Amino acid sequence: MKNLKPFLMFQGGIAEEAMNYYTSLIEDSEIKNITRYGAEGPGEEGTVIQAVFSLKGQEFMCIDSHVDHDFTFTPSFSIYLTCDTEEEIDSLYNKMIKNGKVLMPINNYGFSKKFGWLVDQFGVSWQLNLPE
Repeated sequence: MKNLKPFLMFQGGIAEEAMNYYTSLIEDSEIKNITRYGAEGPGEEGTVIQAVFSLKGQEFMCIDSHVDHDFTFTPSFSIYLTCDTEEEIDSLYNKMIKNGKVLMPINNYGFSKKFGWLVDQFGVSWQLNLPE
């Protein structure tokens, strides 16, 4: 087995927008490569056939599905991010919740100093944690 990467399938041609958003919010993150559909398709020209990006060293793969599906992301799978400071968790939470929805408001739930669970504007679920 060579490696393991979470895989995100976006619909509506938003994969690149999502990658740009995540890598702009999280330090030490980058888009590593993008392959796009050409005029010949089958996806819309310029959308993502396949891409790899990293957040804090964790690589993710993603695509823009050219097929409409009756499903999308579910909060039962989420990206868990451990923050270093209160400023970091507050900033990430406040930015990511815009056009998203709260699953657990940022608070002290007893298992950490601060924790928040949200679904961002792209439908991806995030658990943000600040340990004691």
